[in-house]
Amino acid sequence: MVRVPSELSARVPAEQRGPGLDRDSVRLLVSRGTEVGHHSFRELPGLLRAGDVLVVNTSETLPAAVDGRIGPTRVVVHFSTRGDDGRWAVELRDPDGRGTTRARTGGPAGTEVRLPGGLRLLLEEPLDRAGGRLWWARPLAEGVPPGGGTAGPGRVLEVMRAHGRPIRYAYTERDQPLSVYRTVFALPSADGAGSAEMPSAARPFTAGMVTELVSRGVQFAPVALHTGVASAEAHEPPYPERFRVPEASARLIRGARAGSGRVVAVGTTAVRAVESAVDADGVVRAREGWTDLVVTPDRGVRVVDGLLTGLHEPEASHLLMLEAVAGRAAIECGYAQALHGRYLWHEFGDVHLLLPPEGPHAERCGSNCA
Repeated sequence: MVRVPSELSARVPAEQRGPGLDRDSVRLLVSRGTEVGHHSFRELPGLLRAGDVLVVNTSETLPAAVDGRIGPTRVVVHFSTRGDDGRWAVELRDPDGRGTTRARTGGPAGTEVRLPGGLRLLLEEPLDRAGGRLWWARPLAEGVPPGGGTAGPGRVLEVMRAHGRPIRYAYTERDQPLSVYRTVFALPSADGAGSAEMPSAARPFTAGMVTELVSRGVQFAPVALHTGVASAEAHEPPYPERFRVPEASARLIRGARAGSGRVVAVGTTAVRAVESAVDADGVVRAREGWTDLVVTPDRGVRVVDGLLTGLHEPEASHLLMLEAVAGRAAIECGYAQALHGRYLWHEFGDVHLLLPPEGPHAERCGSNCA
């Protein structure tokens, strides 16, 4: 798969590209096997059918980028995931002078980062043996020396709310308010948990679109997966993340699978959550906790029939999940068509709907799929 030209990066949200536009003013590439169709997102209700279930991630995006200092050096802390022991997985980045950041090697252990409001972070250990991007950091209680007490669970969230901003990468044009990075499905968590970055596949949905889909008999199954950072420079498989599949949503999914409905996940995070709740018999049950599941073509999917997702970089580990849902040929054909059609990439870009093949020409591949 060829590299995506930089001019195909969506630099601002759809609603800021011209008068009369809204979140749903993006394009929709539809793949049924290797048959590809080109649509607007507003046509989605006509592409689904009564009895289909859309699995949506309700995780709320946090203002997870906070300025800090290591000694006299300015850094930006990207808060990724909160551990059960009060620590946070964090990524340290260097400001680039343009309002965004560039990659920085984390560590070493014992490094102290000073944040606004008197909060300090003590880097303790890397998340993986490579010791690179993400580190476990302990928030230090104010007035306590390193090695002392951990700050209360709400202290980091207080600093984020007072001094943080959404994580932003260099391909975007300017800072945006937090509301731009939250989807119509986002709900505050009782314990303040949320996602470091927006579950962006759901961004084009509007309240009006949801109402229309429900009126047509499409049902919504809310789940939560609090996703960590996914820096543009790195494409590692996802780290363990917290998830929750409530009983009501598990029941909706079971009902669709027992009938003629299709289970369509909205975003790779929704796939990871629901596939983590499948028991040994292949049945979705209510479940919550941590998941380290990585969905690959070898593992396959056991519940999801289709996927609505953004367009991913060629190196992104998410592409393995897309192959697990739709097959390699469908992904290669769809992405060739997306490049040929000048679709836009990243969280403010266009979206891709992967559905099971149907009809006599379901395996046909267009001339631009080579």
